[in-house]
Amino acid sequence: MAKKSAIENNKRKARLVKKFSGRRERLLAIANDESLSMEERFEARLKLAELPRNSAKVRLRNRCEVTGRPRAFTRKMKMSRIALRELGSKGLVPGLVKSSW
Repeated sequence: MAKKSAIENNKRKARLVKKFSGRRERLLAIANDESLSMEERFEARLKLAELPRNSAKVRLRNRCEVTGRPRAFTRKMKMSRIALRELGSKGLVPGLVKSSW
């Protein structure tokens, strides 16, 4: 199990990303639009820099939904390899069969 504080920090970042995603998208579109003047683009970059750093999508960490583990994350299942194996062995993941030979 991961530290509770790390899991909560990641949840807080996810809320910030969701809150500021529209504003961040609009400002990035303005900043990268080369048909606009340099002043307008620079102004958009300054406003973008004023947004909270944790509202950037890059700062989110993929974590297991079950345990909060940050490594060995499976995107399709949204869980770590360890949790996936445990739940698969119990028969709780549809379509997953533990291999044996």
